[in-house]
Amino acid sequence: MYQFLETIQLFDGEFKRLPLHQIRIKKALAEYYPHEVVPELIEILYQTNFPPKGLFKCRVVYDSQIRLIEFLPYNSPMICTLKVVVTDIPNLPYKMAERADYQKAFSQRENCDDVLLVKNGLLTDTSYCNIALYDGKQWFTPEKPLVEGVNRAQLVLEGKLIEKNIKLDDILNFQRISLFNALNEFEKINIKISSVSL
Repeated sequence: MYQFLETIQLFDGEFKRLPLHQIRIKKALAEYYPHEVVPELIEILYQTNFPPKGLFKCRVVYDSQIRLIEFLPYNSPMICTLKVVVTDIPNLPYKMAERADYQKAFSQRENCDDVLLVKNGLLTDTSYCNIALYDGKQWFTPEKPLVEGVNRAQLVLEGKLIEKNIKLDDILNFQRISLFNALNEFEKINIKISSVSL
């Protein structure tokens, strides 16, 4: 049975970007469990006994129905260096709960803090984050990420990020790279391109 994961930011009693998380759940169920009723996150989560203060990672594991909801205190990771790793992980519009492929890629980081994944010569993501690169004027995000993150989706909709195929060979045309996901806001984790190990 295929299982999926939504990682939702809970900050001071508010669940962030729920409509975009809802879209991803709908996509996963439409493909794997088309005859099941799509759970309504906003109804389910606000009925849970969630922490009212602080920053928490809300993990929702589901298949044909929601199997687990848990709240974990969250601190942003310290990521200062990236190692380029080639991968063939599938590009998906949702998150699979099984992350063995990502763990295998992460294990190749050597002395770096995380990996910068490359597929078919194009930049995609890190092990847990979507990415954007700054050329001195604009921010660009890979057109084909491995996972279509909700934070990324919102930033693209707002016009803050421009989708573009970014070749590994072009990485030196950029000044820095931002790592972000549902828990880490855009530009909170910024890395100089010189800190990327090719």
